[in-house]
Amino acid sequence: MWSTPRVSGGFASVAEHGSSRSGGAGPVAPRLASSILHVDMDSFFASVEVLDDPTLAGKPVIVGGSGARGVVASCTYEARVYGVHSAMPSLRARQLCPHAVFVDGHYGRYSEVSTQLREVLFSFTPLVEPIGLDEAFLDVRGASRLLGEPREIGVAIRRRVREELTLDCSVGAGRSKMIAKLASRAAKPRAGPEGKLPGKGVVVVEPQDELAFLHPKAVEQLWGVGPATAKRLADIGVRTVGDLAALPDAVLVRTLGKAHGQHLAALARGHDPEPVVPDRPTKSVGHEETFRDDIVDRHVLQRHALRMAESVAGHLRASGQVARTITVKVKLADFSLVTRAHTMAIGLDTGSAIAAIAVALIDAVDLPMGARLLGVSASGLQPASVDRQLRFNLGERAPVTPEAGTADAARRQEHWREVMAAVDAIRRRFGTAAVGSVSMVGRDGIVVPARRQSPWGPSDDGDGGADHAR
Repeated sequence: MWSTPRVSGGFASVAEHGSSRSGGAGPVAPRLASSILHVDMDSFFASVEVLDDPTLAGKPVIVGGSGARGVVASCTYEARVYGVHSAMPSLRARQLCPHAVFVDGHYGRYSEVSTQLREVLFSFTPLVEPIGLDEAFLDVRGASRLLGEPREIGVAIRRRVREELTLDCSVGAGRSKMIAKLASRAAKPRAGPEGKLPGKGVVVVEPQDELAFLHPKAVEQLWGVGPATAKRLADIGVRTVGDLAALPDAVLVRTLGKAHGQHLAALARGHDPEPVVPDRPTKSVGHEETFRDDIVDRHVLQRHALRMAESVAGHLRASGQVARTITVKVKLADFSLVTRAHTMAIGLDTGSAIAAIAVALIDAVDLPMGARLLGVSASGLQPASVDRQLRFNLGERAPVTPEAGTADAARRQEHWREVMAAVDAIRRRFGTAAVGSVSMVGRDGIVVPARRQSPWGPSDDGDGGADHAR
């Protein structure tokens, strides 16, 4: 029988055991201090909305697309009482909680608060690895002499976040990133009949208690165990992490393959050597939108690609990077997903050049039922080069094949790069709506799509990507 965490002084620590069961895994690797922290904001998007609009306090607030194709991105604990959770279709959320207040979401605002969060975390240690907007790993080994033990640092982080951001977070600590993340989950508040019930705040899993903490958990909580892997494990009787740890490696390798099987076996026994990596380089920049109605007209879809290419290009230039690989993702009406990609010999950072490739890729996709989602992303990132000269032959028509698009995109990149530098300067001075391409002109004037403008689907009022198609 497994013990439960004991609470003391605003944090929890897994109780010590005289012995721990390794499930026949053999000797346990040498233990390190629980010096890796995982900081996770509580209902981040929804909490920011309540912070900005206090009239929402105490109400079941759902952030996400409120339309028929919307998805829940975040919700308050008052909504969770009714069974609402992130990634749930908005229609289902509305059925469970008819009186919920839907908010479309303000990604730029969340990014702003996320930057403030990172400033707080960097004041504790330079070894911070952000994961998305609302969570991060910290390695505090070098901070213990100055700031105290990991549990003390965790308490201090929560206090600073509350004081400086007026938001709450949960903190987990362990000797590995996986244990720390699971510990922060155990520290989270819970949904009760009246809304939010306080959680432990900080949970520290000491090295000698890892297996007692880890083994009772469902195997799905291990990194790399999705629905398909969970089913294959269930077929051989594995439902908990302890069940997995007890299996001989040969069985796992035979069931899941060598690399995956050995990786999960190590995680189940508490071995996760992956370090905290600060300043992890961005691998890709993308923009995608779910449309309120399926788009059958290929030209309409291509106009969306032009807007998205402008958004992606703007972020590339702002970060001083160019991209060599352009990828288009199309989700069809039957939910099947089609992706097409093309890699250039040179880097791109102008909307015109990226659009030349994206439009050609879209033209190669069969659209018998129409598209419900479109995404354009750029990867293969590298530092931008500045040794290009402005030309004035700007009128070439985009080709209809990626191969032909390569030459056209190269020309567009060369022709438009200095033009876009001027456009960026105008936008910095007069605002993003001061100048834009024809594809950005809508009912409200020029609308430059912000990255992830409508990532959770369109709303009932029609806002979102589909507006620009009309």
